[in-house]
Amino acid sequence: MGDETKIPAATRRALMLGAASASAIVSIRPALAQTSASVLSCEIPVPDPARAGNYIAADGSLVPAGTKGAYPPPGISYKAEDVKRALAGGTLPGTDYERSRAYTNYIRRLQSGTSGFTCFASLQMPR
Repeated sequence: MGDETKIPAATRRALMLGAASASAIVSIRPALAQTSASVLSCEIPVPDPARAGNYIAADGSLVPAGTKGAYPPPGISYKAEDVKRALAGGTLPGTDYERSRAYTNYIRRLQSGTSGFTCFASLQMPR
């Protein structure tokens, strides 16, 4: 018991806080890794279900079905991983260059409250 009393109270508190901080860091890192993985597995519907009957114009706007020069919806939701690649210059799976550009332009125009917006917004966050 003699050695314990020689450590000042402030030093003991600092050591305890340091140990608590180290355990917090260990538990936060896996959570961040898990978050990054879940961001890439979210999906973005094109267009969102509320606007499913519309076509997508080259600029990404929604137009009535059958509009000349516009593309029918793909009928699938795109994984964030695919969208990220397309935004970096690739193409979305199952599309040609022009159709992929129209769909990615639609995705860029997503607004809060639209299905897929949260997924797209999470792709924009720096890691």
